Amino acid sequence: MIKVAPSILSADYVNLQKDIEKVDKAGAEYLHIDVMDGSFVPSISYGPNFVKAIRPITKMVLDVHLMVQNPEHILPAFIDAGADIIGVQVEATQHIHRALQIIKNGGVKAEVVINPGTPVEMIKPVLHMVDQVLVMTVNPGFGGQKFLPETVAKIAELNQIKQEKGYDFDIEIDGGVNNETVVDCYKAGATVAVAGSYVYNADDPAERINALKEATK
Repeated sequence: MIKVAPSILSADYVNLQKDIEKVDKAGAEYLHIDVMDGSFVPSISYGPNFVKAIRPITKMVLDVHLMVQNPEHILPAFIDAGADIIGVQVEATQHIHRALQIIKNGGVKAEVVINPGTPVEMIKPVLHMVDQVLVMTVNPGFGGQKFLPETVAKIAELNQIKQEKGYDFDIEIDGGVNNETVVDCYKAGATVAVAGSYVYNADDPAERINALKEATK
């Protein structure tokens, strides 16, 4: 059964604590926090103080995805803010190994992220050191996009490497996730699913979280 990571990118920021508590009570294991700098992606979102403010109000895993150029410069601030997992885009830095080292040395789980157009080959040299790999199943930067089915093959490729090498990283998917698209991803090896608009645009977010879990039993 898939672990669910509702994305607060689609939550109501005015009532954010209430929206976080809703998905927490509904059985979501992770809370996905998208950090965007207006450079790596066009959108701009929040910084480490946002993560620091959320930390005391939930025991969910805070899964922070940095969609920023040169993330190694701001990693210490997010480590100090209370993130449990920090993901960095391989396309955003020339120093992916160093960035992941900084995260691990800070006592936080490290994640490497690849965009739909980036081959798995690009991250093979660092797979031994990560706790999670995030496969973007849409192009990053905007919520509500349609799932890209060609990304399923990348999930399967990662899962094969994981089995062959004896690695134990989670495989997370993000983008266009619903109770239908999650099925093939789960069968291919995905273990965590980020869901934004599918969960938070619903009248009953708890029903949507349950639907994702039921679809992957």
